[in-house]
Amino acid sequence: MHQRPVSHALYQRLCEVIPGGVNSPVRACLGVNQTPIVAASASRDRVIDVDGKTYIDFCGSWGALIHGHAHPKILSAARKRMGMGTSFGMTTDIEEQLARKIVQLVPSVEKIRFVSSGTEATMSAARLARGYTGRDLIVKFIGNYHGHADFFLVQAGSGVAYLPRSSSAGVPEEVVKHTLCLPYNDTEMCRACLNHPDYSHRIAAVILEPIAGNMGVVPAQPDFIQMLREETQKIGALLIFDEVITGFRVALQGAQSLYKVIPDLTCFGKIIGGGFPAAAFGGKREIMDCLAPLGDVYQAGTLSGNPVAMEAGLQALNMLERKSFYAELERKTNMITKPVRESLVRKGAMACVQQCGSMFTVFFGKKAVNNMDDARQLDLEMFGRFFRFLFSKGIYIPPSQHEAWFVSSVHEESHLNKTRDCVLEFIETH
Repeated sequence: MHQRPVSHALYQRLCEVIPGGVNSPVRACLGVNQTPIVAASASRDRVIDVDGKTYIDFCGSWGALIHGHAHPKILSAARKRMGMGTSFGMTTDIEEQLARKIVQLVPSVEKIRFVSSGTEATMSAARLARGYTGRDLIVKFIGNYHGHADFFLVQAGSGVAYLPRSSSAGVPEEVVKHTLCLPYNDTEMCRACLNHPDYSHRIAAVILEPIAGNMGVVPAQPDFIQMLREETQKIGALLIFDEVITGFRVALQGAQSLYKVIPDLTCFGKIIGGGFPAAAFGGKREIMDCLAPLGDVYQAGTLSGNPVAMEAGLQALNMLERKSFYAELERKTNMITKPVRESLVRKGAMACVQQCGSMFTVFFGKKAVNNMDDARQLDLEMFGRFFRFLFSKGIYIPPSQHEAWFVSSVHEESHLNKTRDCVLEFIETH
């Protein structure tokens, strides 16, 4: 008898009408070899599935829910806004309020444009960079995920031939030839590429996750970030920070405030929608004003700036300004990461914990992960056992070794202690 019969049956029906039964691949839980969770409801730091089983949630809608599930303040404001109309296809006052809030909070952003997903934000920022500079090449890094626009779905070549090849069927080589894909955290190789005579005059922008979240939590090294800022300025290219995950998650002003580097453009998502679909890209006024209707770079969207999402996002950002919010969030996260890190060191385990604020990853198979080469050497079988062990204890973590865990402001200390104890139990018995 299946332990979650309703979930299993419903997932089989989903597979009949949706490819893989999911609308985003990692949800299928194929890497951990089990039927995926089928959520029914959630509150604070817990999710209840369709079988009525409750799980402590460390996925948090992939980092979007920094205030937890169904926060009453966000729900109340969203309901009120819905009563006024859910979508207009016209500009609204709430767009101005959220835009002004982000501009006030993030010094590098002078103007902002809202979209509906992180993919839209990064795709549009790249197009804007090309339009502003009049150049054709975009530089990205192996292991950094910027959504599923064709020209971002690439992996690196080798040597000095930095030209990539597609990493998805359906993406023509003619599209990805305009993307250079380089090794993350390799300062000297990247410097050489940016100054290569075949490329330097053609590079419109360098885009990166300052703290990678899609090979697990892998921060960029400070000298790497500083080099990118200096070299892009030298060759006349833009520096784009993809802060879809880290924006308002690791600090009120994002990862860029931790590195003390000012990018030309920044992409946001997740938290700025307060649990609703919303994302944005913003930056220097002179660059942003190249967008239509002021300039020649076209970007549009029927649901962009959706008033319900804008209201939820505004409420979410307002709550982040509470005194000591981030310090308290990191304290809660450390309740798990500190003892787990100490246990791994004490045992001499081939594993590690990497953390930035309230996002972290427990890696199996390596004592440090600095780039995608390291991430490819991880022990995925061990992670699968780890995932299933925690799941059996009522703890839900992202079902991939290459993702981040997220702690919310409403995670209860008893739940953090339970999670800590379960992780420590797994370490001691495996």
